[in-house]
Amino acid sequence: MKLGVIGTNWISEQFVAAATASGLYQLTAVYSRRLDTAEKFIAKTAPARAYVDLGAFLAADFDVLYIASPNSLHASQTIAGLNAGKHVICEKPMVADLGELAALEKTRATHPTLLVFEAARHLYDPNFAVIKDYVQKQPISGATLSYVKYSSRYDAYLAGEQPNVFSPAFAGGALMDLGVYLVYAAVAWFGVPNTAQYLPHLLASGVDGDGVARFVYDDFAVTMLCGKTTNSYAPSEIYSGRATLSFDSPGELNSLALIDGARQDLTQPKDDNPMADEVRVFAQAIAAGDQAFAQRQFDLATQVHTLMWQLRQQAGIHFPGDPVN
Repeated sequence: MKLGVIGTNWISEQFVAAATASGLYQLTAVYSRRLDTAEKFIAKTAPARAYVDLGAFLAADFDVLYIASPNSLHASQTIAGLNAGKHVICEKPMVADLGELAALEKTRATHPTLLVFEAARHLYDPNFAVIKDYVQKQPISGATLSYVKYSSRYDAYLAGEQPNVFSPAFAGGALMDLGVYLVYAAVAWFGVPNTAQYLPHLLASGVDGDGVARFVYDDFAVTMLCGKTTNSYAPSEIYSGRATLSFDSPGELNSLALIDGARQDLTQPKDDNPMADEVRVFAQAIAAGDQAFAQRQFDLATQVHTLMWQLRQQAGIHFPGDPVN
C-alpha cells in the first residue's frame, strides 16, 4: 500500500522504518510546512515526494495516511484525510475533546469503506496480550500503572520556550501525551470504570507536567501515574491476591513477570521497532477491509477519549479549542 506521512519527527521515522521493513507499505508522499524538513526526512527514510501544500499532498496518489503532527491538529487532519479518500492511522491522541470525537465519527459514517486507527501501539504488543489474558482469568485486587518520562523538550520549556508538548494551544501535557497510554491499558484490560479522577500538577503554561489518576471499579481500583518532568523507574503492577504481575510502563512493555513467591518471567519476544506489530495489524485490516475490527478499535478509542475528556475537565485543564458547554 502506498503511504503518505504528515509529520517529520522521530516517531514518523520510526513508523516509516517499521512500515518499510514489513514489506506492506511503500512511502510515496511526505508533508511538512517546510520543504527542506520534508526532504531531509525523505533522505533519512525512503524515496518519496515532498509537499508543503496540504491540499496537494492529500490529492497525491497514496492509500494510507499516517499522521504525527501536534496533538491539536490530529482530528482535523484525520477528517481531511478521510474526505480525500485515504485510510488513516493517527498518532495518539487522535482527538483532543468530545467535539472533535463527534466530528470524526460523523465523517467516518460518510466514508464507510475507509478505516481509521489510532496508533496506540501498545495494544498490539505481544506482552499486552499476555497481560489481558491474565486479567481475564484471575480475580483482580487492584493495579498501579506508571509512565513517567523526562521530556526531551522540557529543558527548552524551562529555558522560556513554549514547545508544543507543553502548550495548551497544541493540546499538550502529561495526560494527553503519556497518560493516554495508561487510560488505554486500563480500559482495554479492566473496562470502563465507575468513577475517574485526575489530580494534576499544573505548569505555568496551563498544561499538566505530571499527575495521578484513579479509576474505581466494583471490587478494586487502578492508580495511574504519568509525567513528563522527571524519570521514574518504578514498575507497573497488577495485583491478584498475593500474586503480582510486574512490568514496565504499559507504553513500553519490554519486561513482564509474575511474582507469587517465585518470579516467573513471562516476557514475550518482540521486534526491536515498537511499531512493527501495529503496522502489520493495520495493513492486514485495511487489505481485508475488516470493518468489524476497525469498529471495535474505534469503540475502544471512544471510551478512552470520553474518559480523557472527563479527567481533563474535572482537573481544570482547558485548551483553546474545547467546546463551550
